[in-house]
Amino acid sequence: MRPAGDFGLDSPAAPATWMLSGAAALVGGVVLWFVAPLWSIPLFAWTALMFAGAAVYVHASLRGKYAIWADLLDKASLADGERALDLGCGRGAVAICVARRFPGADVTGIDLWRSVDQSGNSPDTARRNAELNGVGDRVHFDTGDMLELPYPDQTFALVTASVAIHNISTDEARRRAIRQAVRVTAPGGKIIIADIYRRRVEAYAEELRQAGCAVDGPTPAGWNGWFTGPWLATRTIVAAKPR
Repeated sequence: MRPAGDFGLDSPAAPATWMLSGAAALVGGVVLWFVAPLWSIPLFAWTALMFAGAAVYVHASLRGKYAIWADLLDKASLADGERALDLGCGRGAVAICVARRFPGADVTGIDLWRSVDQSGNSPDTARRNAELNGVGDRVHFDTGDMLELPYPDQTFALVTASVAIHNISTDEARRRAIRQAVRVTAPGGKIIIADIYRRRVEAYAEELRQAGCAVDGPTPAGWNGWFTGPWLATRTIVAAKPR
């Protein structure tokens, strides 16, 4: 499922912080080993936990999320000529996956292109990845905010968001992003979301229900979506807008 290209790392500061914490604990443990060996054991345990968490995070970002989206896109359908939108598209991973899965569809990705959300984030990188996968003629990238989508009502048959909406800072703003997604989705279309933080994802589902959508989820995505561990696990929502 993972397309060709370079798609960076989601929120790269997170695993870097875990690695630095583990490295600091390792140094402290080695020093204590020669002074008070018993006190070094908790530090070595913390080192192992930090390194393991970082490794699981990197797997989820670079490999695991593609397995999740392979399953999620089985629940979608796009006819020739229909349009899809990926919110917070980053380097274009999910947008490209949608275009590859549905060869007759036209796909748009939109992002603010912040490197804090994904390393090396830029529209030029996303376009190069699309070209590398042979879908550059059907995948387009816009600069814009998911809180104020620059598209008419009922434009897209499918709207996706992969580990993106949680980056919005407030509950009300995240609800607004969901309402915007509903607004640009065509009647009978689907909104598919994969994101972290259980309570936030539950709030997305509730906002979709209030908008009249039929909602499946939130559903745990399994270990492929563990960003550092099961306590920060990806959950998925598949919502259908009424016709």
